[in-house]
Amino acid sequence: MTGTVPETELVVGDAVIASVAARAAALVPGVARLEPGVLGLVGHLARSGRQLWIGQEPAASAGVRVRRAGGLLDIQIDLALTASSNVVEVGRAVQQAVSVAVTESTSAEVDSVRVCVLHIEPGPP
Repeated sequence: MTGTVPETELVVGDAVIASVAARAAALVPGVARLEPGVLGLVGHLARSGRQLWIGQEPAASAGVRVRRAGGLLDIQIDLALTASSNVVEVGRAVQQAVSVAVTESTSAEVDSVRVCVLHIEPGPP
């Protein structure tokens, strides 16, 4: 034995990244909730089912899709905003919050964060 440490690689799963992104997006002022949409709902159900099958508690990640390309992450957030929100300002704030949170929590490199506003909550009459 030479005393050298073998090389290791840490891989953070997409479900973990999606959970970090979901939490960061939900904390941005003006975000009412995350909206999974049809494709997001199917992906979330599949991911949750897989986690339950192996005995893990599913992470809260509905409304978030993560794709990897060449070591970089492409994250899409589908959400609903409050009635008083400025769509552009909240969208940019979500992009920034998600990018920073994912990078700080996982050391993964984020290439893009796409925000899709699917609904705006009605305000008081």
